[in-house]
Amino acid sequence: MKSKTAYLTFNTPDRHAFINITPQVRKIVDESGVKEGMVLVNAMHISASVFINDDESGLHQDFEKWLERLAPHSPASYLHNQTGEDNADAHLKRQIMGREAVVAITSGKLDFGPWEQIFYGEFDGRRPKRVLIKVMGE
Repeated sequence: MKSKTAYLTFNTPDRHAFINITPQVRKIVDESGVKEGMVLVNAMHISASVFINDDESGLHQDFEKWLERLAPHSPASYLHNQTGEDNADAHLKRQIMGREAVVAITSGKLDFGPWEQIFYGEFDGRRPKRVLIKVMGE
């Protein structure tokens, strides 16, 4: 079995961001030489997410509004923030959007459904955070 491990680092200038990381993941899969297998894409921070969806700006704005309604950035509203943090909402948003994505690799390519892309979701930006890419297969 072949495997390849790589990391992407993000430091978004804003608190929230959705970044299409499909091209970077595709490049790492290509470099791995794996023709049949899986790739794990994992947000390594508890206030960030990796998810699969459509790369459409209106949908991303809808995500942002929906997440803010579910878990508003309101530091005084959360017990977690009594520890000196102000990012409890980011932890909740991450739970909703997910920690990781696994994509099949078929004939050396990411085996997506129509419109699917891989995204990094940032909910408490302005500092470096890593994403793990782990390719495994034959």
